[in-house]
Amino acid sequence: MKISVERAALLKAVSQAQSVVERRNTIPILANVLIEAEGSDVTFRATDLDIEVVDRAPAQVERAGATTVSATTLHEIVRKLPDGALVTLTADSAAGRLTVEAGRSNFSLATLPKEDFPVMASSEYASNFSIAAPKLRRLFDKSKFAISTEETRYYLNGVYMHIAQGDDGTVLRCVATDGHRLARIDSDMPEGAADMPGVIVPRKTVGELRKLLDDDEMQIAVSVSETKVRFATPEITLTSKVIDGTFPDYTRVIPVGNTRKMEVDASDFAKAVDRVATVSSERSRAVKLQLDEDRLILSVNAPDSGAAEEELAVAYADERLEIGFNAKYLLEIASQVDRENAVFLFNSSGDPTLMREGNDLSAVYVVMPMRV
Repeated sequence: MKISVERAALLKAVSQAQSVVERRNTIPILANVLIEAEGSDVTFRATDLDIEVVDRAPAQVERAGATTVSATTLHEIVRKLPDGALVTLTADSAAGRLTVEAGRSNFSLATLPKEDFPVMASSEYASNFSIAAPKLRRLFDKSKFAISTEETRYYLNGVYMHIAQGDDGTVLRCVATDGHRLARIDSDMPEGAADMPGVIVPRKTVGELRKLLDDDEMQIAVSVSETKVRFATPEITLTSKVIDGTFPDYTRVIPVGNTRKMEVDASDFAKAVDRVATVSSERSRAVKLQLDEDRLILSVNAPDSGAAEEELAVAYADERLEIGFNAKYLLEIASQVDRENAVFLFNSSGDPTLMREGNDLSAVYVVMPMRV
């Protein structure tokens, strides 16, 4: 195999592939990226056995062929090469070496046989549809903060993507929760998605997927089966196993009877919470909200480190309320708001609180209170 690739195209392809590779591997081949050159393209394939990413780059292919080489080492080399360099990759399978040349730089890397590289079995997808990158980005970006990191409740370690009934008909919905907070984000149902099985997309996959969604003009082809999900652009295909578990009935924890309504400027609120939380003890990070007519007092009282208080003007016309929250959860939820105003709906100091972005019902957040 002998190919020449422009450095920028090579770096983009290799960096996507190497980010999937696990740093600590018991199986040597999993630390490698499979390079396959044919026609006028070269593909880079990497896997950790749960996720597989295939990235395509244009290349001048002198000799077609395939080999595998350490993903991290190749990425580091390409990253350090000068901008605009033309990189030549030459594989010598007899010697088990890959030569990387660019200008006056020359590297010789050890390779492993391509036959040893595990390729994820292709599966029959029950549902195939395409969705604009900004819509998919919004669904995952706004929900992923609530993914649980608790390994024992593995079925919460991802985002539940499914078809649901929204306020205005059928929607494509993403939900994530860790038992303390919950995010439920809706988007119009894409054509062809009606029969999609509900799947839990793992946290790592959500992180890798984010790299495909930066181009606002891009359409993402999504394929879903009971066991796998695939996201594809013309250059990159990301295939992942889904979490084998049942996502809990989240509708039961979304409160419907919360009538005490507070409207507040989202960025002012987030900054105020951040300021008063500076003195709170790291362990509890509890912030108390005292609501009275059209005003909110945020306070923290940490006996060992100090106290803080800040007043905000809000729109609130219900009876007085005192309620406490984990500052980190409040900040994460407030930072999701794209609109100017955040609307909080309370019931009592012991009940879950609902938050929306202005009048937009397509994004709903729930946060559990704390005793303060």
